[in-house]
Amino acid sequence: MTYREWPVDRPGIACVWSRSLASAATHRIVPDGCADVIWERETGRLFVAGPDTAAQLGTSEPGTMVGLRFEPGAIALGVPADELRDGRIDLDAFRRDGRELAERLGAAEHPHEVLLDAFPAHVDPMIDQVRDLAERTGSVRAIADAVGLGERQLRRRSLAAFGYGPKVLHRVLRFDRAVRRARAGQPFADVAYREGYTDQAHLAREVKALAGTTLTALTGRTPPTS
Repeated sequence: MTYREWPVDRPGIACVWSRSLASAATHRIVPDGCADVIWERETGRLFVAGPDTAAQLGTSEPGTMVGLRFEPGAIALGVPADELRDGRIDLDAFRRDGRELAERLGAAEHPHEVLLDAFPAHVDPMIDQVRDLAERTGSVRAIADAVGLGERQLRRRSLAAFGYGPKVLHRVLRFDRAVRRARAGQPFADVAYREGYTDQAHLAREVKALAGTTLTALTGRTPPTS
């Protein structure tokens, strides 16, 4: 497998990426709070991968995928993010020009540029503030007070923007940071401490709940002890 990412200097866009497979392969996609628009070169399929609440398991056929990844809360497709949650939905199910865009991608020398032009992100300062707060706390009351919303209003706005309520958003963002730290080689006990888990066992339970596997299997390395 060949996978590459390119950062993009546009608000709300995390990156563009491509993945090529020479043969069929199984894969595990774990929650990171992001949503992607993905085009399959060989089939011409253009679809949206919504924000996930648990690992997505599947088998990919040989070929190339090209994707545009939105930062959490920035996807702008005209439908609430919770309608896309845990989904893999063809774009033409809710966007009239879905088939036309797929044809343009097939003819494009640089399909990433087509995706960037066709899918600008939605940047809302209040939603950005909610995300920043959820990086640090899962307290609905604390976040609601900080942004000046009632708790029910906050939940509605969060579901529409992120696909999650504030508590789940906090869990997913913390899990994503923990996995990144572990993959970078930090000892698992240090990861648990730095990300505010009670202990390494608490981190292990969260990884099992959100990724459906162990941190060792997810990172491909044995846990250091110091």
